[in-house]
Amino acid sequence: MPYAPRYLEHVTFISLIIFISMISPSLCDPRTSVANISCKPRADVAINVDLTPKFTQVMETLHDCIMENKSATYEMNTNTPDIYGMAKCHNDLSQNDCKLCFEEAKIKLTKCIPAPGGSVYLDGCFLRYEDYNFFDESILNNSSIYVCGSPTDITNDQYMKRDFASRVDRAIVNVTSMSIVNGGFGATIVKSGLLAIYALGQCWDYLQPEICTMCLNNAGDMLRKCLPAAEGKAMNAGCYLRYSSNKFFNDGALVLADKGPTKCKNVWIIAAIVLSSILGVFAILGAFLGYRRYSQDKGGTNRIHKIPLALETPKLNFKYEMLEQATGGFDPLNKLGQGGSGSVYKGILPDGKKIAVKRLLYNTRQWAEEFFNEVNLISGIQHKNVVKLLGCSIEGPESLLVFDHVSNRNLDQVLFDKNKRQFLSWKERFDIILGIAEGIAHLHEGSKAKIIHRDIKNSNILVDDELVPKIADFGLARRFAPHKTHVSTGVAGTLGYLAPEYLLQGCLTEKADVYSFGVVAIEVACCIKSSVFVSDNGSVLQSVWRNYKLNKITEPIDSRLMSDFQEQEASRVLQLGLLCTQTRRFSRPSMSQVVTILRNKEIEIPTPMQPPFQNSSLLAPPDTSSSSITKDSFCSEWYSTDGISIHSSEFASISSSQSGDFSTCENSRLLKIA
Repeated sequence: MPYAPRYLEHVTFISLIIFISMISPSLCDPRTSVANISCKPRADVAINVDLTPKFTQVMETLHDCIMENKSATYEMNTNTPDIYGMAKCHNDLSQNDCKLCFEEAKIKLTKCIPAPGGSVYLDGCFLRYEDYNFFDESILNNSSIYVCGSPTDITNDQYMKRDFASRVDRAIVNVTSMSIVNGGFGATIVKSGLLAIYALGQCWDYLQPEICTMCLNNAGDMLRKCLPAAEGKAMNAGCYLRYSSNKFFNDGALVLADKGPTKCKNVWIIAAIVLSSILGVFAILGAFLGYRRYSQDKGGTNRIHKIPLALETPKLNFKYEMLEQATGGFDPLNKLGQGGSGSVYKGILPDGKKIAVKRLLYNTRQWAEEFFNEVNLISGIQHKNVVKLLGCSIEGPESLLVFDHVSNRNLDQVLFDKNKRQFLSWKERFDIILGIAEGIAHLHEGSKAKIIHRDIKNSNILVDDELVPKIADFGLARRFAPHKTHVSTGVAGTLGYLAPEYLLQGCLTEKADVYSFGVVAIEVACCIKSSVFVSDNGSVLQSVWRNYKLNKITEPIDSRLMSDFQEQEASRVLQLGLLCTQTRRFSRPSMSQVVTILRNKEIEIPTPMQPPFQNSSLLAPPDTSSSSITKDSFCSEWYSTDGISIHSSEFASISSSQSGDFSTCENSRLLKIA
């Protein structure tokens, strides 16, 4: 039997992939394509500027709520004007995909500010705000719209047109019926031969069943007008309905509808599917466990058991039961906070060691080996300004990460929380800024693989009892090899801390973290929170820039410090913050250069040539010249092929080849905010 082990190896490898897919039913596709954006006309309603900061609070509250239920409503009835908000993710999205979809929708919706209302439909979620209570609004109002795709290839064949229309109609009817009995959500496929029609319906959670039915029926009537188009989307005031000849929803949502089976037949089909799935899971699990024992006995090093081998690394592997017990069953009283990628709980191991356990929002369906490589990578980081990852657990019903427990609070609470904040001396602030810079520099240059955090902000900086800052929450972090100059990716992070090339084009380099650090450094020095929803003139970045041009850059420094700070040092910190937030990424220093400047007061800081880039500049009303940013208008300076030289002997000139790298990255995404 010399070939049996090789055969088993391939069978087990395929089975393991299938098994991982089955235990993680939601695919990693947040469906962030824009279906429709609508802003209330400003001419119809008198704009009250007080609406803008309330928008921020509503979005933050919706974010916290939608992480739990994939649906949220919020109303703020303080002083005029009132503001109401609503967010809904389609039920088939995973929690992490819901988060990504919501964040993308929030970024899109900010273009409506300062309009008194607006809504955005993405293919996976919906977000809306208004200055009136729209929760009881008629679902048949004038806001209902539909969008049709391109025609199919069957437009000249009358029989095929009728057959296609019949299948679309059946899919619409089926998904409407399913939605009523399935909490407002349904997904179906009508299939015959090679032709398949996919449909998905989603009602907002606050609708009564009969209103949901009415809404989807109305949406179905609109979609039938799209025929024989290959796709149609209907977006009503209370629901979303879509059909397509291409699959667009996640496997976990699928309910098969084949040629209109009877109710009894449906029951048997579903029962057979469930029974087969259960037997398949046990069979595959048994094969996997049997092969793992075989691999352990053989002591081989084949690639197939690198995945279970990672599970068995003692220094990284934690038992789920141990972590559950350490956190008191994830007792809400032990909850430390909600990070970008999951909830964090305080725990105590049997040996008395204090830990922080993060319950991951995202699943590990994509290559398990890559997940463990990521764990190994982060756990290998040994730096005083980076929270230490102790290990992980995937043996239980959810994935967990285990970190060293940091006993104090995050920097945002220290600076801005009225109940938890504390006054920091200038020396403490400077040491915190330097520590953050050293931590980011280590991520960028201190390991074999470059790590870009993507979400550097005060709330992701923990401070211990000695006020030593530690970078935390790597839920959005990306890594790539040192020879890579950039990656093109979807935008994630926090408005107000996003670099322009990343916010507008998804062009990610380490300079995105440099920009975020610049904002944080200025916030810490001035104890003023940067807000994306204030006018440029009112922002802390603009205030520092304005005073810099007037040769009194330390004017915005926290007034509580009085004269108890080193003016030259404070001036250098603020000037460095301006340099880090320059629009052109090549004008920003690297983080290692930032650390060198902070440590060495003799080094001359390059002169910032432009005002700092502010995310708020993208939120101008659509009828102004700044509401539509094209590649030519925004990026004209970024296409320089002559190289860009930063005015300092410490910084090398940037060669034309590096500028070319950015041009390539620039072309990777359509640049348009409209």
